[in-house]
Amino acid sequence: MAVYTDVPDDELRTFLADYALGEVISCKGIAEGVENSNFLLRTERGGYILTLYERRVAPADLPFFLDLMDHLAGRGIVCPTPIHAKDGKALRHLCGRPAAIVTFLDGMWPRRVQPFHCAALGRALAGLHQAGLDFRGRRVNALSVAGWRLLYESCRARADEVRSGLADELGRELDDITQRWPVDLSQGVIHADLFPDNVFFRGDRISGLIDFYFACTDALAYDIAICMNAWCFEEDGSFNVTKARLMLANYRAVRALEAAEYAALPLLARGAALRFLLTRLYDLLNHPAGALVRPKDPLEYLAKLRFHRGVARASEYGLEP
Repeated sequence: MAVYTDVPDDELRTFLADYALGEVISCKGIAEGVENSNFLLRTERGGYILTLYERRVAPADLPFFLDLMDHLAGRGIVCPTPIHAKDGKALRHLCGRPAAIVTFLDGMWPRRVQPFHCAALGRALAGLHQAGLDFRGRRVNALSVAGWRLLYESCRARADEVRSGLADELGRELDDITQRWPVDLSQGVIHADLFPDNVFFRGDRISGLIDFYFACTDALAYDIAICMNAWCFEEDGSFNVTKARLMLANYRAVRALEAAEYAALPLLARGAALRFLLTRLYDLLNHPAGALVRPKDPLEYLAKLRFHRGVARASEYGLEP
């Protein structure tokens, strides 16, 4: 989350007049994340998150995201629920941007990931995948293989400003992963960005999953690979086998993992590392002046990419078949 568009008081009041939320008490920008402008909104009726959609979020995709959150909430997944205005619409416009209000979730995301966090994540991720099986919406993953190529080409000329030789290394990785990328794995709705800061905990239990604005239709196992990258590496760059085992075992307790999905995990994890390396590299090279957020380090994911490159089979992660 971040703030790229300022919202004047008079425009906010006019916007909120279309909702049955009562008088505004406060509206404060949230300086985290990199995609949209987000505000903690408090009214007479309670706390909410106001989002103005910016940058990579295509307006045509917004109904998918909002309908998905409504669907998942109806299936028992604790996630932000869109607030519908008096006319029944959840998507409106504010300050020239598409905008929506969603419910506020209590909890804190884990600053230091522990094994029990990974166990809870595995169960929650599988539950999300199961809950999305009957969702009728469909959205192509714009940040899969074809999207990686576009990002790479946009960054290639300046990539070596970040690390000498980076452009050539990324080009070789992209060519190899593209040729080998699996296309026959079980598909469904995936979150596609379930990092620790998108998972809220109260004690040792998950209290909510947030930020569904990369959600799409893709291989379910790819979501697992994204989470392996985001949750199972330590600050020194080492891979934590215990965390990975707990995450996968608890996922399997809710949804069985197919043999082909298990076999594909090393390549999927390598592709996921490349995806986040490229988006972080793009954000670093195109950082907007004045944004209340610092771009994340793409080199963290270069180290993860190199680690996965050396893994031939999932058992080498310490995962049971």
